[in-house]
Amino acid sequence: MPLYDVIIIGGGIVGTAIARELSRYKLRIALLEKEEELAFGVSKSNSGIIHPGTQNPPTSLKGRLCVRGNILIREISRELGVDFKEVGELIVATNEEELRRLRQLKQEAEALGVPRLGIVGKDWLRAREPNLTSEAIAALYAPTAGIVSPYRLVYDMSENAARNGVEIHTQTRVKDIRRSSAIFEVVTSAACFRARFVINASGLFADEVSKMAGVDDFKIKPRKGEEFILDKKKTALTNHLIFPLPSKTSKGILIIKTADGNPMIGPTADDCFDKEDLSTSDEGLKKVFSSAKRLIPSIDEQDIIAYFAGLRPVAGDDFIIRHEDRAPGFINVAGMQSPGLTAAPAAAILVRDILKARGLILKKKLIFHRRRKKTIHLFAMPLSKAKRLIKKDQSFGDIICRCELVSAGEVKEAIGRGARTLDGIKFRTRAQAGRCHGTFCTTRIMKILAEEGKMPRVLVTKRGRGSEVIKGDRANG
Repeated sequence: MPLYDVIIIGGGIVGTAIARELSRYKLRIALLEKEEELAFGVSKSNSGIIHPGTQNPPTSLKGRLCVRGNILIREISRELGVDFKEVGELIVATNEEELRRLRQLKQEAEALGVPRLGIVGKDWLRAREPNLTSEAIAALYAPTAGIVSPYRLVYDMSENAARNGVEIHTQTRVKDIRRSSAIFEVVTSAACFRARFVINASGLFADEVSKMAGVDDFKIKPRKGEEFILDKKKTALTNHLIFPLPSKTSKGILIIKTADGNPMIGPTADDCFDKEDLSTSDEGLKKVFSSAKRLIPSIDEQDIIAYFAGLRPVAGDDFIIRHEDRAPGFINVAGMQSPGLTAAPAAAILVRDILKARGLILKKKLIFHRRRKKTIHLFAMPLSKAKRLIKKDQSFGDIICRCELVSAGEVKEAIGRGARTLDGIKFRTRAQAGRCHGTFCTTRIMKILAEEGKMPRVLVTKRGRGSEVIKGDRANG
């Protein structure tokens, strides 16, 4: 068994951000993920919002990390070719009492260091958000809010971390953690891994992993959020992210611009007990739709093309990022609910500093590959550039997914980057994510996956073993 300097448990946005940050140094690092592919846990259901820091208490860890993460994500986007867009957010008030609350939010956000905030009035809103409810009298405007594709951000950071030496092990579920002679033994479904330091970034299961290490003083309570994706033809529904005033448990039902062009409405915020419950409900739809219409009255239920639910790993009012003295060398990074996506790069730096304070020697590599070639997406490419690409490689002219304009070349490239499932292809390329939900493209994608992976089509899955699409004999194909 090799001895690693650091093992990271969890291959979502937080785990991959930590992996990339630590890959700057001369360390032996392994990242362990229980699912078939990275980003298949909490991160896959993320709204993709890069928050400015307007809705967090000024004394909170999540507030400080959110503000710093908002800055860091811009540098990461430039280096990794991430599709970050600064679109700004509006928190809307419809009466004088709500306006007073907006002013309080502004003061708290300014205390955190959120830049360029302003209260805008009716005329400003009417000119820039013509579909917004006529009842809106003002809004808190935070121009530094942005949007990204959360899963593509995970893949881009993980690929860059791997290029810089991080070992990534999927289908590796942690079963036990033992410690002896200052060394951890992480027992998994695939092998036993040994390390001096272990970082627990396992999302919904962070409390269970922490308990394995002997630390059992917090619980993860899943909070379900149901969200609904609108047709891409409604891409101009809003020009900003639209928020109501937040409650104690939620930022409310939002109108969300996405990096892929499809507006999204939601999420709900309902505490539950089952960490695997991703079901949607009629009640959730009614709640989201009625709340969304109060902000944007022109939204039509017929515009909805997909329903989904995600679970947020709630562990109290704030993030838990700390070294555990009861298990020296073990670091918990837990309760990373919203704004966890935004905060992840800043949380990674905090974890790095904790490791250094606990005796890990950090020597920078002479060569750190900070940049990666931007992934090809026809849907985001000017026609002239697409023509040159197709002339060079005709597979980019073979359109697999008509809804999202995804080519065979992009599917093959995604497989070369690590996609092994239909969902892995979808998250990387957008194929199957349009109005027809893969009716046109799924069989073609399965054929390419089988050919590139040199396997029978009965082994092609949606998201890993147990989600096979074709019924058949696995052994004989």
